[in-house]
Amino acid sequence: MTRYARDEFDKVPEAASRQGVHRTASAPSRVRLWPILAVGMAALAIGLLSFLILPKLGFNANASQASASVESAPLAGTGSTPTATQAAGSASRGTPTPSPSAGPTQVSEPAPTSSATQQAVVDRTQAVAVYNAAGTAGLASRVGGTVQADGWRLGPVGNWSGAPQKSSVIFYAGPQQLASAQELAGLLNIPTVVSSTEFQVPLVVVLGPGYR
Repeated sequence: MTRYARDEFDKVPEAASRQGVHRTASAPSRVRLWPILAVGMAALAIGLLSFLILPKLGFNANASQASASVESAPLAGTGSTPTATQAAGSASRGTPTPSPSAGPTQVSEPAPTSSATQQAVVDRTQAVAVYNAAGTAGLASRVGGTVQADGWRLGPVGNWSGAPQKSSVIFYAGPQQLASAQELAGLLNIPTVVSSTEFQVPLVVVLGPGYR
C-alpha cells in the first residue's frame, strides 16, 4: 500500500476504454525508389544519345584521326627502319639550304650592244645648231665659226627663242649622240649636256648668260 491517498486516477474501470495520452506504434517507413529509378533512366537516355548522335556530329572522326596520328608516329627505341620519305625529310632538315643573301650576289653584265658602240663614236657629220641666249651681239656666229673650224657640220645659227636659260647647255637627241655632245662640251667649255628630242637638229648649243 502506498502512503498517498487514492484519487480519481486510481480508479480504473475494467470494461471502460483506455483514457489518457498513448502513442500508437508507428508503421515502418518505406524506402522511396522512384528518385533512384528516375536517375537511372536519365543516365540510360544520355548514354543512348551519346552513342547515336555524337558520331554524326564528327566526334568519332576526330577520335579516329587522333588515333591514326598516334599510330603513324614512330615510337622511340622500337628499332623500326625509317622509310624513304622520312629519310629524305631528315636529310633536308639536317642540311641547311643557303639563303640567297648568304653570299655575295653576282650580277652578270650585259654584253655591249650596237647602241653602246654608237655612244662611244663622235660623229662630226651631224648638224650642230648654235643659238644665242646671252644677249651678246654676234655671239652665236662667233661660236658657230669655232664649231665649224673643228670639223663639225654647222646647222642653224641665230638667237634663242625658247625659255630663258640661266646657263649654257648642249642638247643631244638620244644616247647615240652623247659622245658628240660631250666632245662639243669640251670644245666650247660648256659642262652641261641634256638629252632632249624636242629639236629637229641632233645637236643644239644654247649659249646662256655670262658665256664668253
